[in-house]
Amino acid sequence: MSKYLCLSFDDGPNPDNDNTMERMLDLLEKYKVPASFFLIGNKITENNKKVIKRAIELGCDIQNHSWTHPAMAEMSIEQIKDEYKKCDDAIVELTGKKAEFFRPPFISVSNQMYEAIKVPFICGKSCNDWDPNYDADYRYNKMLEDAENGTIYLLHVTEGNVATYEAVERAVPVLKEQGYEFVNLPTLFEKTGVDKNIYHSLWTCAKNQAEWNTWPFPG
Repeated sequence: MSKYLCLSFDDGPNPDNDNTMERMLDLLEKYKVPASFFLIGNKITENNKKVIKRAIELGCDIQNHSWTHPAMAEMSIEQIKDEYKKCDDAIVELTGKKAEFFRPPFISVSNQMYEAIKVPFICGKSCNDWDPNYDADYRYNKMLEDAENGTIYLLHVTEGNVATYEAVERAVPVLKEQGYEFVNLPTLFEKTGVDKNIYHSLWTCAKNQAEWNTWPFPG
């Protein structure tokens, strides 16, 4: 029986003086695996568009992580719509299509957000890689521990995030040896046969979903 995993990365693209996302793409290309990138819209510049286009060429998908990464659960519906739409417009300009998924900043959600944003919300299984106190060994071991059919990994290509690069570099070949196939997010739901369009869902795995909540979690 086939087993599928999805690597998903937040907080790209990077400024001109940082190559964290580009190095991660080098790694994905080396191991011939796609991933999903949740972009912060106002970080997109003319100079880093080429990195995003390279991700698409490698079979990665581009998704919405808001325009400025605010605490959207505390915002009005109109403010939420504006944050989402600005990022989505930037994605459409780059890719020619709207984002299929949304990752809430800080994984903090509200009824207003579900009312304003009509695509599936994605959380994922975290190895706390937003926190520099968790080293590459911890992140690597957590990735192995969290692996199951349908797992969505919540990772970051935030500037200078070398430890996540090291963890992914070690984890991917081990997980492939264990029989897992890496796919992007749309393919994950297709391959697992899970209906992603469930009201008030916050997906951590394409097998089951967490109910919506308002607990803050850096994402």
